[in-house]
Amino acid sequence: MLPLTFWQDFGSAPLLKAIAAAVNALPKASRRIGIGLSGGADSAMLAVHAALYGRRTGVELHCFHVHHGLQAPADGWQTHVHDLAQMLQISCHTRFVQVDVSGGDGMESAARDMRYDALQELAVQANLHHILLAHHQNDQAETVLLRLLRGAGPIGLAAMAPVMQRQGLSYVRPWLEVDRALILQQAELFASLTGWVPVSDPSNADDQYTRAALRERLAPELNERWPGWQGILARHARQSAEAAEALHELAEQDFAGLEPSADTCSFSLAAWRELSPSRQALVLRYWLAQQGLRMPTDARLQDLMRQLRGLHALGHDRHMQLKHGQVWIRCAKGRVFIDTAA
Repeated sequence: MLPLTFWQDFGSAPLLKAIAAAVNALPKASRRIGIGLSGGADSAMLAVHAALYGRRTGVELHCFHVHHGLQAPADGWQTHVHDLAQMLQISCHTRFVQVDVSGGDGMESAARDMRYDALQELAVQANLHHILLAHHQNDQAETVLLRLLRGAGPIGLAAMAPVMQRQGLSYVRPWLEVDRALILQQAELFASLTGWVPVSDPSNADDQYTRAALRERLAPELNERWPGWQGILARHARQSAEAAEALHELAEQDFAGLEPSADTCSFSLAAWRELSPSRQALVLRYWLAQQGLRMPTDARLQDLMRQLRGLHALGHDRHMQLKHGQVWIRCAKGRVFIDTAA
């Protein structure tokens, strides 16, 4: 248990202020909040500063640890994070997962999806609807770079949102504007005062993983030639998010004019054809997102648009179908719709 002087004296004002601003923006009834806690420096300091905030405001906190079993020391990490939670007087819950890469999305993507599934289960167990995540400015800058290299487009370059909705939960990232150097400084100070040292995941420096390769190979060159590039890219993400919001509003208005069905699963092909090509593409992405489907590649989207335009020119008696993930996009009698039938 930490001494009373710790609760009075420890803590970074910018980190605490960011947590307070994020939590205060949540619905007033949100007095029970989860914290994603891997045991690394970032999530550990998030738990520490959230505990400081919770102690002063009465917010009930629960730490959530996901045990992937991908690293030999993972069992020790579980014990270590529970020790930290006990020190902070916060309950801690662990969920064990087995990462399945049979879907072909790769280890990083599969582990991320399993982690969110586990967090959702833990949130249900704890009866809460908001979880704090420790992503910071450096993470945001890396995400912008990765999205750029993958051709994500202007909406994708918004990168990580301060608040993200997934599986009925709100994931809150209060530190997206915070330089990681400040977090590490607090972690060192915490270790000197308490003896608790964050865990180190070797996969974070293993360049067989995409993000680690960027961090280990590219980031040092950028740091040397363009100091402060993380802040610049984080600002780019904010500007892209603003543009994405405006585009979303435009797509929403355009879709409303396409004579959509009550369940939004279909729309009028003729009305879609009245839009400009750029707005045709925008509204198709909006429609697919509304159906909970993945965004198509640029080539796949262009192929869909080409088929829809050709279909209209030939008349509505010609049927079209295009496979997209596990569903079909079809057109019949002048209506474009999603069909889950094989």
